[in-house]
Amino acid sequence: MFRPAPLLPAFIGLALLTCVGLASAQDSRGAGVPSVVRNAPVALDVLRGRWVRPDGGYGVVIRSVGADGQLEAMYFNPKGLPFSKAQASRDGQTLRVFLELQAGGYNGSTYELSYDPATDRLKGVYFQAVAKQRYEIYFERQKP
Repeated sequence: MFRPAPLLPAFIGLALLTCVGLASAQDSRGAGVPSVVRNAPVALDVLRGRWVRPDGGYGVVIRSVGADGQLEAMYFNPKGLPFSKAQASRDGQTLRVFLELQAGGYNGSTYELSYDPATDRLKGVYFQAVAKQRYEIYFERQKP
């Protein structure tokens, strides 16, 4: 007849308690992600790429992001137009983008956007200066 070693039940109990303790600690921090990582600000460089508005095919290409938040960016509808102003900034943990058009009959139309890391979208308001109307819009990242 097999008899477990006297220390085996104690070892199993200690292992279970350790696992339960680790799981509880992870749950209290948020699914095992250390708070330092979870609360880290999103890098400005995440804005680089091609973005498309699904409601009309309008596009924005952000080629680079300067350390000061200055964006090298272009608007497409369908031809390319330069932005008169293209700037990224932080508002707490929120990454914001401001884009202004003066060319091609846009006469001061603007995009005021926030980056949503959960959906990888730029969301916000488009102000159509000529019509003096505001529209809630979003841009999706175009996959390469």
